[in-house]
Amino acid sequence: MNTTIMLFLLQDGITNGAIYALLGLALVLVFAVTRVILIPQGEFVTYGALSYAMLATGQVPGTVRLAVAMGLVAFALDLFFARKALHVRLVMRSVALNIVFPVALLGLVYALVGPNTPIAVNIALALLIVAAIGLFLYRIAFQPIAHTSVLVLLIASVGCHLALQGLGLVFFGAEGLRAPALSSAAVTAGPLRFTGQSLAVYGLTIGFIVGLWLFFGYTKTGKALRATAVNRLGARLVGIRTTLSGQIAFLLASVIGAISGILIVPITTLYYDTGFLIGLKGFIAAIIGGLVSYPLTAVAAIVVGIVEAFSSFYASNFKEVIVFTLILPVLVLRSLAAPQVEEEKD
Repeated sequence: MNTTIMLFLLQDGITNGAIYALLGLALVLVFAVTRVILIPQGEFVTYGALSYAMLATGQVPGTVRLAVAMGLVAFALDLFFARKALHVRLVMRSVALNIVFPVALLGLVYALVGPNTPIAVNIALALLIVAAIGLFLYRIAFQPIAHTSVLVLLIASVGCHLALQGLGLVFFGAEGLRAPALSSAAVTAGPLRFTGQSLAVYGLTIGFIVGLWLFFGYTKTGKALRATAVNRLGARLVGIRTTLSGQIAFLLASVIGAISGILIVPITTLYYDTGFLIGLKGFIAAIIGGLVSYPLTAVAAIVVGIVEAFSSFYASNFKEVIVFTLILPVLVLRSLAAPQVEEEKD
């Protein structure tokens, strides 16, 4: 290996690591607020990427119809759980969020879709679709069992992953898709060439890290989310709506996942099940960060990306094995260092 090849591998590793960092940040965010290990994070990546790819070709993705169906289910759940104390205001708010919003989104997609639709519009539509799915996913699958143990939430997360992956096959088919790049610009630095797509990856990753730090440290909503993460019962006692905290966490995670997919799909062909493997690598970074530290998760993600790049050069057949092996020493060290405690119940 010469210096040029090493620089190319480092560039590729940092680019991939930046994507994994975004996913790791989303996983840490959701777990910190809701105690949910969000395995369907990979499906948010796939849905965002392939919805954008289909919109770019002038087709309406099936995910927008899924958002409408999930909204109807969420509305039915709202009526069922509030059946003993129904108020007009509550019903109207539920109608606006669960029915009007997804139906309006469906109409907007049909009105704007076309082969000549600007890239920015397609990206915005894809983000809105996945954001709606993430919001309704929490309401349907996790909000009713938010008080249960982490194990129960994990089982529900696995079920959601399997369901969303199967629906992805229905919506997008078994063939892979690619989408147009966000920018055709390029910058050359020595032997390295940085495309507009890779620069967007770096910029958005840094922006999200800084944005999350500012959000949790300096805004009232961010501090409420942190309080919910520390003690759900205590947060409720001081007037924080823990349900809203979970919705915000899932909304942010779904948007981050969709953005990650949109950044990836112009670079490589994605399939309906590709997001799961990408999400697992973000999960490794989140575990190394202890599912609590955003900066450590970002650094770990860069390390995962670099290890993957060099592994693909030296031992491409064992690339995935080498990457996933990174999690083993971390788990062993954490299990030895952490005292065994019983899980608190709300």
